[in-house]
Amino acid sequence: MIYTVGTRGSKLALAQTNRTLEQIRQKHPEVDFKLKIIKTEGDKEHGKPLFSIDAKGIFEREIDQEVASGEIDFAIHSLKDVPIVEHTTGTVLAAVPKRDSPCDVFISKNNVRLEDLSKGSVVGTGSLRRLAEIKYVRPDLVVEPIRGNVDTRISKVQNGELAGIIIAEAGLERMNIASQMSQRLSLDLFPSAAGQGSIALMVKEGNTDLLKLLQSVEDKVTRAEVTAERSLVLKLAGGCRVPIGAVSQVVGDTLTILGSIYSLNECKKIFASAKGLLSQARELGFKVGEELIVQGAKDFEKEWREKYGAW
Repeated sequence: MIYTVGTRGSKLALAQTNRTLEQIRQKHPEVDFKLKIIKTEGDKEHGKPLFSIDAKGIFEREIDQEVASGEIDFAIHSLKDVPIVEHTTGTVLAAVPKRDSPCDVFISKNNVRLEDLSKGSVVGTGSLRRLAEIKYVRPDLVVEPIRGNVDTRISKVQNGELAGIIIAEAGLERMNIASQMSQRLSLDLFPSAAGQGSIALMVKEGNTDLLKLLQSVEDKVTRAEVTAERSLVLKLAGGCRVPIGAVSQVVGDTLTILGSIYSLNECKKIFASAKGLLSQARELGFKVGEELIVQGAKDFEKEWREKYGAW
């Protein structure tokens, strides 16, 4: 049986897609796959920072539409690119394989650490969350929004255009270029985005045979972690225009989730945490979201949305 798989065409997307398909082949050697490269809105909009594009799902919507219509059998995405909504139509998150590193990393010329950069140095990122985290830790730095694939971003550091960039460690691992990393940033100071380091396999609703096949690469610990993180963001009604950190960790049968949100002005940060069973992942995420709301999260969200637009 040959399945058609939808993916973006970037080096990173192809690397993580091919690795995921190999994991499926190891479980089901009788199946094979044909790739279909699909351009998304995020691939076409090169000139704008991600948070300024007035649309959700800019890196997955077109691909999932082809899953829902039956033009392709399933899709493979970075999970953090999949919008966090209560209900979707046409597709279902079939499986979440074992997570890679959720951490962000700093890349600089000559491996200078973030804390050692001189005042006024320019650091690049395409994420409002990372922007807020940088300004909270180093308010004396200049943060510049950047776009482009991983190679393009790294070249901006190598040619001296930027003092450094912050990107996801998982992307470097998947492209086998982790040696480019100057510094792994701690999750305490740089809590990651919900689902960071995770892969999403999306299938058409009702396709039970393919759903069952894809679930062979499901990792229950990762599923619990990302369920808690995405539930937290859902409770806050946050998107790419609100800097929310969501970090879950499982030890034994216990899941701990820490959530944080940053203010636009005055470099303020609020945070909350909860602990419980893996089976309570969704409820734990909602609980942390509720605690952040009590502490004033909605006021922080209002600041960001007034500046960058409603989501």
